[in-house]
Amino acid sequence: MTADTSTRYREFKMPDVGEGLTEAEILKWYVQPGDTVVDGQVVCEVETAKAAVELPIPYDGVVHALRFDEGTTVDVGASIITVDVAPGTPAEAPAAQAAAPAAESVAPEAEAAEPKGRQPVLVGYGVSEASTKRRPRRGAAAVPEQGAAAAAIQAEMNGVASAPVADGPSRPLAKPPVRKLAKDLGVDLATITPTGPDGIITREDVHAATAPVAEAPASASAPAAPVAATPAAPVGRETRIPVKGVRKATAAAMVGSAFTAPHVTEFVTVDVTRTMRLVDELKSDKDMAGVRVNPLLLIAKALLVAIKRHPEVNATWDEAAQEIVLKHYVNLGIAAATPRGLLVPNIKDAHAQTLPQLAQSLGELVSTAREGKTTPAAMQGGTVTITNVGVFGVDTGTPILNPGESAILAVGAIKLQPWVHKGKVKPRQVTTLALSFDHRLVDGELGSKVLADIAAILEQPKRLITWG
Repeated sequence: MTADTSTRYREFKMPDVGEGLTEAEILKWYVQPGDTVVDGQVVCEVETAKAAVELPIPYDGVVHALRFDEGTTVDVGASIITVDVAPGTPAEAPAAQAAAPAAESVAPEAEAAEPKGRQPVLVGYGVSEASTKRRPRRGAAAVPEQGAAAAAIQAEMNGVASAPVADGPSRPLAKPPVRKLAKDLGVDLATITPTGPDGIITREDVHAATAPVAEAPASASAPAAPVAATPAAPVGRETRIPVKGVRKATAAAMVGSAFTAPHVTEFVTVDVTRTMRLVDELKSDKDMAGVRVNPLLLIAKALLVAIKRHPEVNATWDEAAQEIVLKHYVNLGIAAATPRGLLVPNIKDAHAQTLPQLAQSLGELVSTAREGKTTPAAMQGGTVTITNVGVFGVDTGTPILNPGESAILAVGAIKLQPWVHKGKVKPRQVTTLALSFDHRLVDGELGSKVLADIAAILEQPKRLITWG
């Protein structure tokens, strides 16, 4: 008795892992065809316009096929992986179905249909329906079309990826791990002569293609296979880099902010020698054991105290309602440079945290961002932000507001500089602060008072006690 393919093979589609996002890039597969998976197991990591997210599979079974390679941008609703939920049963039905005209196959190049509504995939999210109709597969040139399609189905059931039936050269047969190896080594699979069964390219074939050609005849016309250790020289005078994911979203947000909110930036240079001494003292304080203590911690605390003294600065502009919305909480954003671009996760209710709690939150926020594990929720709802450009040796800057926020504080490099202290020129630890704010919400007087308070606290950190 054969298995019904409509129930045996389950397609897992790219979910909407954000708020109305339309696409995501597959960063890494954690499974390969033939692997056993269970409901809730993470099978891949994808990057949306907001963050990198791990996707769990909602089925038990065996991975039948991966629809897209790593690095591919996939539309929400498109099938990305097929799971055999009834492994071990005969597979005549799928083969017969693939051999019929206009039949459905299991090609990686699944074509999604027009959206027909929303259906739940992950808890709290949904995706558009996509058609499961796919193009027939392409086999060897000497095999009739129906026979080629059946052969391709059988090859894919063995974990081998091929291409749809069409005119033109066939796509080389190779398993996903072999394709990745060839991609990493810079080898074109089309140039390799397969030695595996049924014309499948093996890992040994790929490695052999990277080996130097020994004693090649001078009359040989075919060029040697490229060696991975020799990087290819740039072609032409320009390189184009696709803008996608977090970088694309950040660019759109910054343009929208810069041309929506009227920015004003003010600067102050301040002696932070006493703050740096306090940082050293706190590092040895038993109450701060296990957390990271650095200047950013006290700068964040100084900003929170300044907001407490001037709560009107913590607001947002509601364009639709033509209202200013005062926030009675502070979600403190910290700009973090990551391999995927600039991320600004925020510490929820930072105003209510003690200094040790704030230190722990800062440490977790930064480490999570650097690992690329920041969730979309962690980057939503921010009220004010700190960007520490000083870590790059920069003295100051004019930061752009995050959309919906009222202010952003840029912290410059802390350096020993000649400074007049108690009537004498002495070397002191000095930095420059820059506060950008939305002039619809914050006028010059309010912005100046907030910045002056931050500077005063960093100059005399005992004000954290008297003002806090």
